[in-house]
This record gives sequence, C-alpha cells and structure tokens, in this order.
Amino acid sequence: MSCYLRLMFIGMRERRCGLLVKLDQKQKIVAALREKFETAKVVIVTDYKGLDVAQMNDLRRKLREAEVEYQVVKNTMLTRASQDTDAAQLVDTFKGPSAIALAYTDPVAPAKVLMQFSKDNDKLEIKAGVMNGKRLDLAAIGALSKLPAREELLAQVLGTMNAVPQGLVRALADVPRRLVNVLNAIKDQQEAA
Repeated sequence: MSCYLRLMFIGMRERRCGLLVKLDQKQKIVAALREKFETAKVVIVTDYKGLDVAQMNDLRRKLREAEVEYQVVKNTMLTRASQDTDAAQLVDTFKGPSAIALAYTDPVAPAKVLMQFSKDNDKLEIKAGVMNGKRLDLAAIGALSKLPAREELLAQVLGTMNAVPQGLVRALADVPRRLVNVLNAIKDQQEAA
C-alpha cells in the first residue's frame, strides 16, 4: 500500500473513532439526563431565544440560588432522555432553542423564578412542564409560582402543630385557675357574711 493510501486509511479510522467517542459521550449525556428526569420533582421547558449572555447568566444565577438546575440541551438528546419518564409528555415542546429547569427539592422554586424572570424579560418563553406525572401548561406553572415556598409551608405547618398543644395547655391550666377563683369568691362571701 502506498504512503498516501496508508495515511488516508489511518485518517478515516481516526475520524471513525472520533465519531464513536462523540456518540459514547452523547449516550452518557442522555443517560445522565434520563436519571435527572427520573429524580426531579418538576421539569420546566423554556425557550431562551433572544436572551443575551448577561440575561442568561442572570437567569442561571437566580435559578442556582433557588437550588434549581438549568441546562441548555439539544432537542434530540432531550427526546431520547425523556423516553419512559414523566418528561416524555414534553416531547412536543422540544422544538427550537430549548432549556430545561430541574428542581429536586422544592417544586415551587423554578416556577417562581421563571415566571418572575419572564415578566421582567419577555424574550424568555415558558413552554410547559411536568410534575408528579402531570403535564403543566403556562397557567398551571403560573398557579404553582403563586404557592408559598417549601420553607414557608413547613413553617405554617409547624406553627399550626405548635398551636394545638399550646391551646390544650392553656385550656388545662385555665380549669384550676377558674376553680381557685370560684373558691376565693366563696371564701370572700363567707367572710363577708
């Protein structure tokens, strides 16, 4: 074989191996995304077209502060990763520039941040979401964003749970106090008579 053909063959083999590495990397990305879809409490798909770098960084910072993961991912990878997960309901929204917001602890946090950011920057479009196996449209995401945060709900529940024993203690403590008041009144009547 001539030197030229040998070099050409090596180049083809290297290119083919390079494609396999890329395919292997893509498969790892899809597997990681699938795992994220399975563990996330809420997934929201957005269209970020028109946002400049500063706005995108601002959005990512706000989402990161709310413990929300935000990723720009190719639509084909999103489609493959969402198969056999709740996020499969969102396949029709994987068109155009797509980014996903994933929340693992507080399902209200991404809705709050994204709705507020979309009010401030009309270029961010919230396409749809999924939570607990149910698809969320823009109205449902808006309603979700109006709910109190997880910490606030826990504080309200604890406050309510705390109020019940306190009321019981007050009621139980009130009975002996009333009895003492009645006895004092009887004593005062007898002394007066």
